Amino acid sequence: MSLRLLVAALVLSAFSMAPSRVLVTWGDAVLAERSGGVVSGASEAVPRADGLIRGVLRVMDGDTVELAGQRVRLHGVDAPEAGQTCEDATGRPWDCGAWATAEARARWDGRPARCEPLDTDRYGRIVARCHVGAEDLGATLVREGMAIAYRAFSLDYVAQEEEARARGAGLWQGRFEEPAAWRAAMRAGQGAAPPSECRIKGNISANGRIYHLPGGLHYDRTTIDPARGERWFCSEEEAQAAGWRPAAR
Repeated sequence: MSLRLLVAALVLSAFSMAPSRVLVTWGDAVLAERSGGVVSGASEAVPRADGLIRGVLRVMDGDTVELAGQRVRLHGVDAPEAGQTCEDATGRPWDCGAWATAEARARWDGRPARCEPLDTDRYGRIVARCHVGAEDLGATLVREGMAIAYRAFSLDYVAQEEEARARGAGLWQGRFEEPAAWRAAMRAGQGAAPPSECRIKGNISANGRIYHLPGGLHYDRTTIDPARGERWFCSEEEAQAAGWRPAAR
């Protein structure tokens, strides 16, 4: 038994007669909870009485994470989308959307985090300011050029953006289209043009996340809207690793 689980077991046993909900924490992480005599582990994040959501972070893309079984959109930042390309200092295209996601995952995926809900967006996602330890994820994303300050909604990270621009960090090493403008262009074209040879369509519907292969029954009438979290995939392995399942036909 790990030290954390041993501590959780000892503390919960001390509250075994208490009828109320008990949370056992270690630093920022929730180790276990007890509610009505039922004990669960810390694999799921838990909303706290202080209004924060705490748990193990799962990075979905450059500015979206998952916590407490809910999708959380990071407050005040906008990262390039899957399939979005930028230009480096020499004018050569590079996959800045995939890079931003990979960088965020390398830094924070699987780590204990806490998020402060601030709002909800039009897709029903929680908009929150999130931290891993003392690190503000939004501030780091913008400072390192993995995202830009989302000025349409907040000016919180403008200073970090100016710093990244001055250093030529990340996106600022060359030219790029603001993610919001890129999404608008994709919507206007109904997402008809896949990036390079990545032609597998990752669609999100009432049936969940489903990917469609070229030649499939619903492939031609399926459109991709990156603003909803939909995306293109280059292989079935990539789609499945990201949490999509194949279409039945």
